[in-house]
Amino acid sequence: MATAYNQTRHVDPDFETQLLDSIDKWIDRELRPVVLEHDHGDIWPEKIVAQMVDLGLFGATIGEEYGGLGLPAATYVKIVARICNYWMAPTGIFNSHLILALAIEKFGTPSQKSKWLPKMARGEIRGGLALTEPDAGTDLQGIRMTARRDGDHYILNGTKTWISNAIYGDVFALLVKTDVNADPRYKGMSLFIADKGLPGFRTGRKIAKLGYNSIDSGELIFEDCRIPADQLIGNIEGQGFFQATGGLELGRINVAARGVGMAEGALRLATDYAQVRKTMGKPIAEHQAIQLKLGEMVTRARAARLLTIDAAQAYDRGERVDMEAGMAKYFASEAAAENAQEAMRIFGGYSYSKEFDIERFYRDAMLLCIGEGTNEMQRMIIAKQWIKRNPAYNRSTHLPQPPQRG
Repeated sequence: MATAYNQTRHVDPDFETQLLDSIDKWIDRELRPVVLEHDHGDIWPEKIVAQMVDLGLFGATIGEEYGGLGLPAATYVKIVARICNYWMAPTGIFNSHLILALAIEKFGTPSQKSKWLPKMARGEIRGGLALTEPDAGTDLQGIRMTARRDGDHYILNGTKTWISNAIYGDVFALLVKTDVNADPRYKGMSLFIADKGLPGFRTGRKIAKLGYNSIDSGELIFEDCRIPADQLIGNIEGQGFFQATGGLELGRINVAARGVGMAEGALRLATDYAQVRKTMGKPIAEHQAIQLKLGEMVTRARAARLLTIDAAQAYDRGERVDMEAGMAKYFASEAAAENAQEAMRIFGGYSYSKEFDIERFYRDAMLLCIGEGTNEMQRMIIAKQWIKRNPAYNRSTHLPQPPQRG
């Protein structure tokens, strides 16, 4: 029997310790030795994905009643940060999957939950989030893809782009317009569970990228695609915008956790290098110019971690966290980019060599400032929510009064 989604979750501390210890051992034994080969060759990490299935990562935040681990966000971000301390790409493979699962678990019908979530929790099928279109990214209300009702099916037409897991994924949360004339536009949007194999659904090209290699970013193309009406999430039209954005809070907390991991990873690499690289007869870590950089880097990484934990804990309490998630995503992603750049400067000429890991951090970090809503948009969300939470009406009597004229 399907149950209502429970956002307020807790985990046994001993279980969390054991889980994180298993993740650390897996990183050292399996992940680190293959990073360079996969990243430089842009090779999809089939073996790594199978290992993540065994670790339960594809069911990390899916409820235990569906076979998932049912982890709270505060534990989930620790896992993501640990992996991103060495390699960001694998976290994108299971994060997009979990956002689809969240949409189904939070808004789906009992039959949708029982049909899809157990298979997703076991990693038998892997999912993704199909929101972005060639002319619509951060502005989701600008999507053009349509779904027209035809008996007990809908007819889908349109293209999604920059979709993680597009090539190797199996099923996607698909945001479309079911009412092209709706005003405001968000009222005409609906979210579907679209699985490969539907007639008229095909995968387009894989997109070549600057970084974030090994994860397949590509196009999904729908041409008169017939999808069963019971794959409309919640079986109610017009709820798609809220269903999609409801998952983006956790998605942005995930991106923040990636930023934490990458900021700490760049710091780790720079710290090690600064203590073995010598100039003028001493390690460069003893030069004041390098110490200034390291001081800024460690402070940024620590602040990013605290903001991300704060957002995750607020999410686990069931609170609205668009401001907290936005702050964490904005600050942590910028911290990752800035720490990667400063680490490049500390490495000097060696930073341009692909034999060193730091150049990958530099290439990967900028994506975090763009993905899951640009940082420019995050700052606007933060400001609007801050003003909303702090109205000025009860302070008006304390405003300066204009001088009286005689």
